[in-house]
Amino acid sequence: MARVERDAPRHGSRRVGQPPNRRRAAPSGPGPGSIDALIDALDFRHLALPETAMALWYVIIGRDLPDALPRRLAARPAHLERLQSLAAQGRLLVAGPMPAIDAEDPGPAGFSGSLVVAQFEDLAAARAFADDDPYVRAGVYGSVEVMPLRKALP
Repeated sequence: MARVERDAPRHGSRRVGQPPNRRRAAPSGPGPGSIDALIDALDFRHLALPETAMALWYVIIGRDLPDALPRRLAARPAHLERLQSLAAQGRLLVAGPMPAIDAEDPGPAGFSGSLVVAQFEDLAAARAFADDDPYVRAGVYGSVEVMPLRKALP
């Protein structure tokens, strides 16, 4: 007995045995309706990786000298300005002071140092950034350690 087309099982939007929908291919080559013209008209800039995409993360730890709090407070605006510049470029993960005591505001106890995690092109660039910190020039830090970080989470 012959199959009745109306009872045929459906796959997608066509019945089995029917030819697939035929779509016209977009014209290729130069011209207003071509694929090349369409690609040229699309703006893919938002898909480009930022310039820092190939940069690595680096940890900078500065250790305060004893009695550095007055010098720290005096150099703080210039120190924060540099960090805000990194943040504006999307290169700063976290930065902050490390209180010398277990308190948000350590008061006269001051800070034991600072932590910065930021992106740089290489270790030399991270070290140069750390060496040029206003806290270094003001004599706040007794030592500065710079090391690469392989960020795993988040």
